[in-house]
Amino acid sequence: MVGSIRRWQQRHWRGRSKAERVELHTVVTWYCTPWVFLLTWLLIPLLGGLDRRPVPLVLGGLLLLVGTLQCATANRLTRPVLDHYLGRAKLPAGAQYTSAVLLGLALALVLALTALHAADPVTTRLAIGAGLLPFGLLHGLIVPVRVFLRRSAVLALLLMAVSEVARPDGLGLFMTGAVTAFGALLSLLACRCGAWTLAVLWEAERGREVEARLAVAEERLRFGRDLHDVLGRNLSVISLKSELAVQLARRGRPEAVEQMIEVQRIAQDSQREVRAVVRGYREADLDIELAGARGVLAAAGINCEIHAETVELPAEVQSALGWVVREAATNVLRHGDAGHCTVELRIQEGNVVLTVENDGADHPSPTGNTGHMRSEDHAGGGADRIPGSHGSGGSGLAGLRERLAAVDGSLEATAVGQDRFRLMAEVPLVNDEASRHNDEASRHKDRDTEASGAR
Repeated sequence: MVGSIRRWQQRHWRGRSKAERVELHTVVTWYCTPWVFLLTWLLIPLLGGLDRRPVPLVLGGLLLLVGTLQCATANRLTRPVLDHYLGRAKLPAGAQYTSAVLLGLALALVLALTALHAADPVTTRLAIGAGLLPFGLLHGLIVPVRVFLRRSAVLALLLMAVSEVARPDGLGLFMTGAVTAFGALLSLLACRCGAWTLAVLWEAERGREVEARLAVAEERLRFGRDLHDVLGRNLSVISLKSELAVQLARRGRPEAVEQMIEVQRIAQDSQREVRAVVRGYREADLDIELAGARGVLAAAGINCEIHAETVELPAEVQSALGWVVREAATNVLRHGDAGHCTVELRIQEGNVVLTVENDGADHPSPTGNTGHMRSEDHAGGGADRIPGSHGSGGSGLAGLRERLAAVDGSLEATAVGQDRFRLMAEVPLVNDEASRHNDEASRHKDRDTEASGAR
């Protein structure tokens, strides 16, 4: 049973983005609200306040049936009306015709019970509110607010007039108007506030997508500019010297060989410069990535703690670990709902160990797989997928394993408990570097031993 609930949660909740989760929560709330009011404002009052004569019982049963049909119709129209409000699809003309007819029937039955004195005044007033809510929840999204308020005012005056004719009562007249106004305003606030929040969220989501595309385009332009700066002058020189060499060769001049040697040298320089440009884009500085991860996570409302030992690492090791920090921070942002993230860098037994742990991981799978993997695992296996991600298997861990394998490193991704995820990269230090750290540790140990002996 627990496994089924977790699979449902993974498929229908954790597999959605934050905006999709808010929309699902809002829609489910709109589904449930009419039924809650049907139960509390119609069914329960009718059970206690309806006359037990045959005609009132028939009218009360019909009112319950109409109320049930109202809720079912409102549930059926919720999604189309929301899509219409958010601009996703156009609502067909007359979509609320059935709802309007059911509302009219419900109000007519309530007024009939009032005229026959078949129910107490509180029951009939609550029944009016229960009938208005299913219609008003959706009507408030279809028409402008001013039109909704104007129609609600007209309906309230009409109900007050008919109710006064059916059962003259000054206090009852006021209560009818108050319940009608309350039902209309509650419907308007419930639908408009939820739908406006969704519209803002989806607008922000589209803004993030546009920002990401612009960032990619800007990076491409910057890369193109760098390549142009590197190759533009050299290619022009190569073109000129090649043309000069051709002219000299046609005249049988020995300087043609010197010009071609110069062309070869410039071409080799250009090749090295292009490699340097590409290497600069592929490399990541560990200190910069740590600072960037802290800033990005803090901007997303995630508390990030970084504990890093001060140590000079080889450039290739810094680059590999920098990519681990970048990928880990990206996954914390994209997957799960982390509130806290801890990054730790330490030297342990001749190895540099980088650990990134957050509390926003998904629950482990029912099969008991914790997501444990190492860089030695097969690149095409299921370990490529980081727990908490929503894809069918990404290239994040596979790319990190390739980078760490180049420096003889390993990668381990483990789900810790129910809601924590740990990514740990371990890279052996170069022999000289490891020896230096071991020597320092030995010297400290010797000094401690001598001090103890002296005491």
